[in-house]
Amino acid sequence: MTLWTSEAAAHATGGRNTGDWACKGVSIDTRTLEEGDLFVALTAARDGHEFVAQALAKGAAAALVSRVPEGLSEDAPLLIVDDVLQGLEALGRAGRARTAARVVAVTGSVGKTSTKEMLRAMLSGQGRTHASVASYNNHWGVPLTLARMPEDTEYAVIEIGMNHPGEIAPLAKMARPHVALVTTVAAVHLEAFENVAGIAQEKAAVFDGLEPDGIAIVNADIDTADVLRAHAAALGFAKQEFGESATDWRLGEITLQGNVTVARAMQGDAPVLFKVQSAGRHFAMNALGALASVDAMGADLALAVADLGRWTPFVGRGARETLVLDPVETDRTLELIDEAYNANPTSLGAAFEVLAAAKPKDGIGRIGKGRRIAFVGDMKELGGEEIAMHAALADHPAMADIDVVHCIGPLMQHLHGALPEEKRGLWAETSAELATEVRRLVDAGDVVMAKGSLSMALAKVVDAIRKLSHPAAQSKNEDL
Repeated sequence: MTLWTSEAAAHATGGRNTGDWACKGVSIDTRTLEEGDLFVALTAARDGHEFVAQALAKGAAAALVSRVPEGLSEDAPLLIVDDVLQGLEALGRAGRARTAARVVAVTGSVGKTSTKEMLRAMLSGQGRTHASVASYNNHWGVPLTLARMPEDTEYAVIEIGMNHPGEIAPLAKMARPHVALVTTVAAVHLEAFENVAGIAQEKAAVFDGLEPDGIAIVNADIDTADVLRAHAAALGFAKQEFGESATDWRLGEITLQGNVTVARAMQGDAPVLFKVQSAGRHFAMNALGALASVDAMGADLALAVADLGRWTPFVGRGARETLVLDPVETDRTLELIDEAYNANPTSLGAAFEVLAAAKPKDGIGRIGKGRRIAFVGDMKELGGEEIAMHAALADHPAMADIDVVHCIGPLMQHLHGALPEEKRGLWAETSAELATEVRRLVDAGDVVMAKGSLSMALAKVVDAIRKLSHPAAQSKNEDL
């Protein structure tokens, strides 16, 4: 299916084609480029123009460039623009303008990617749905997502992020959502803002892009909810609120049953019962915001609840897996909670709550008693209070039910020092260093959680734990 013709792309960007072409997708990375994609030669860590020849050799339909790279054949299919990023932005705006899709934008300090994926799961059962890939939520991720949107899309979910003031409003105006959801506001990227209220004001800017008659979805439980309410009201948009203190979507009883969260809520006077295939109060809160958004989009709430119940987190964002540690004695297992993608005080606190609620197994390991074990790495971009924020994690209420905490990085050394001696595990400078120790640090029956800022590479610890796993022995009676 054709996504862009050379004529339509040139009209959108104001660029000049060297020949006719048609593409099926849009790519910024030759490693993931598929045959028929338009390759966009962005300049980031390296200049994308250096990879145009490789992209074309791999089957790219054409390349979006600001100059003709050396060594290309004269008939190489190119769309030449003054500035590649601006060209991608123009293509994104055109992609948004040509579709009749209902669009929801998601932002927030914590939980926006998981919430975006919940929305994708719920809306996909009700129409052709397009959503951001991974965490493509920045100055190039949002226009790339919009440029990739098929014309016949019925629902679109656009994730919008930021790490400094002034980022969100232009991206929201590009996405032009009908519904805009702020999952929460927390001390994330605090080094770029004076205080959390400043972060809230930046998150509220997602409402700047709302279409006429748009709806703002606000977390009523956060301290800065009034900042969000005031911004929506100043722009004249209706709002819906969710949370334990909300009246529109009020969160009630939450039950963690193994790896499942079951929640009761009220939509006004109507009861709503829903579940998520992962344990955690934060999943219930994010899911309620997503359900409020689905309803505001005009989709079927009952179908959405059913599809939500089948959604599970993905790698690095709360995915849970059971690892078999012995190929013969297959009951010798441990449970791994992979939260390695990123961390801040709010999300790490939520991860501690998930770990504290998990059920270790006794009597199956060399130690005999299953434990709740955390591997945690530095949380970055917290500003001048970063040391205190790390040390304060020792006083988190969930810590009472966690047995051992292993710490990684110079900032987490302050948590390590603040922990009670009986909970204090190892401290290491890097994840790679601690990954070499995991074999002796975990045991059958344990529940193990790993979380830290992306730059701390907690994925190395997660991978080391996964490598302890063995495939279950095949029964001799099993059909071959």
